[in-house]
Amino acid sequence: MLALTNCKAVTISDGILDNATILVEDGVIKAVEVGAEIPADAEIIDLQGKWVTPGFIDAHTHFSAMGEPRARGAGDDGNESTNPVTAHVRIVDALDPFGIAIPQVRAAGFTTCYTMPGSANVIGGTGIAFKLKAGKCIEDIIIPGTEMMKMALGENPKGAYGSKGVMPKTRMGTGAVLRETLFNAREYARQKEEAEKENKPFKRDFKLEPLVPVVKGEMRCRIHCHRADDIMTAVRISEEFGLDFVVEHVTEGFKIADILAEKKVRCVVGPMRMVPAKMEIWNCTMENPALMEKAGCDIALTADAESATRWLPEEVGVAMAYGLSEETAFKALTINPARFLGLDHRMGTLEAGKDADLAVFDGHPFSNFTRCRATMIDGKFEFCEL
Repeated sequence: MLALTNCKAVTISDGILDNATILVEDGVIKAVEVGAEIPADAEIIDLQGKWVTPGFIDAHTHFSAMGEPRARGAGDDGNESTNPVTAHVRIVDALDPFGIAIPQVRAAGFTTCYTMPGSANVIGGTGIAFKLKAGKCIEDIIIPGTEMMKMALGENPKGAYGSKGVMPKTRMGTGAVLRETLFNAREYARQKEEAEKENKPFKRDFKLEPLVPVVKGEMRCRIHCHRADDIMTAVRISEEFGLDFVVEHVTEGFKIADILAEKKVRCVVGPMRMVPAKMEIWNCTMENPALMEKAGCDIALTADAESATRWLPEEVGVAMAYGLSEETAFKALTINPARFLGLDHRMGTLEAGKDADLAVFDGHPFSNFTRCRATMIDGKFEFCEL
């Protein structure tokens, strides 16, 4: 057993505990208490007042898929931009367990991330969650059962295909492509179910098959949308087809925050410091998370990056300067993304029974004066400068 003593534990589930002890054994948290009884045979590490948080989680990344570092003129492996609908591609076939981003982001206190296809396609394929631990192959790090379907609205898909004379060329076309595909998938699912009930032959469609759990509400969708009208299109189509969904980026979420809160829409917000590289992100503001929090929105925060994910805690600190509360800031990198990924039973808080995924900081975790000093994943220090 390992005992981490004399720490400031940000439990998420039970507030912040001063002079706490965290007991870890067999990759699991056994206790988080002030004055915990330490077994005689435990290895003790005195953290001397350092902060300990649940391992940070970024629910929207493109790890080891966007060609980092990229050779000049080379493409990436995150956008199969040969057809606006590629539901059958899987990011797991592009995820490199030796990617340079993994150790860099791990050293910033992150223990789990979700990586997904880019947003060139209306339906881009499935992403997956993984732990940022050392592994020889993807099977060592991925978390099976966390696959979700990536979708995209706005400038990216229409820009990727409109110039080729291929639908979608407009936002109308993007909505139509998404609706038509979901309609066809729903019909395919119905026919498949009838054939199975009647024990009749059924011709399988490799491209529609991955959308069956989507239209049945059994696989969550992650929908890229920056502008307020695109966000509402995502909500409208999701409600029309009964999708289980999360909206991504939500750059103009502050404009419709009351609607998103009323509808209980899950929102992965960010990046928060984008320059106006395209029209739909011109209204990017650091006040967005605070305004959405004030309206009662359910938010997680993202850097939407690979190795640059390591700067997300600093970005969250800037958002706090613009009104985001400390409580929501911590939840937005821990329990909220864990819930969005369906992993809150395993991670996102410091409490007994959870995976021993945690990070140690020498100051407030969202201060740019602070450094992460250790990152533990499944009870093992994968990074340590204690």
